Amino acid sequence: MAMKIENIDKLRIVNYPTPVLLKVAAPVETFDDQLAALVDRMFELMRLEKGVGLAAPQVGIGLRLFICNATGEPDDDTVIVNPRFVELDGAEEADEGCLSLPEVTVNVRRAKSVVLDAQDLQGNEARLAAEDLPARIWQHETDHLDGKLILDYMSPADEIANRRAIKQLKDDYRAAKAR
Repeated sequence: MAMKIENIDKLRIVNYPTPVLLKVAAPVETFDDQLAALVDRMFELMRLEKGVGLAAPQVGIGLRLFICNATGEPDDDTVIVNPRFVELDGAEEADEGCLSLPEVTVNVRRAKSVVLDAQDLQGNEARLAAEDLPARIWQHETDHLDGKLILDYMSPADEIANRRAIKQLKDDYRAAKAR
């Protein structure tokens, strides 16, 4: 089943509580020019917002695909399709933001190093390993593919600190739907 994506050049980053962000994404089954165009658009949007990672659900597309670049160097652009973690090691807490949750920051405990099996943009299988920031990005973006957000990690203190920003996102979403 190939997913037809209309107007890739018009895709934008969607904000919480857009429903696609809260659903498990479908596996990518078709590796074609349309998928490559989607990835190109995602890199444009990620760079525009000065992010380090972006998952397909964040642009409204429910596919198991994310892009990332921890350094900002063009040679470090990474595309990860249909990821499956095979190893998570260590633990580290750090504040995380999210392009779909502007103004929200949550302290999240994640594995310090990870190994995952995935596919590249051509559908080739690969085993990849990362630690520190790239490992954190991979875990954050894979959470998006599983319908999970940094909100799911909030402590009571995080809830208080982010209450106003989350309410604003919900109000903005309701107002946009009403138009």
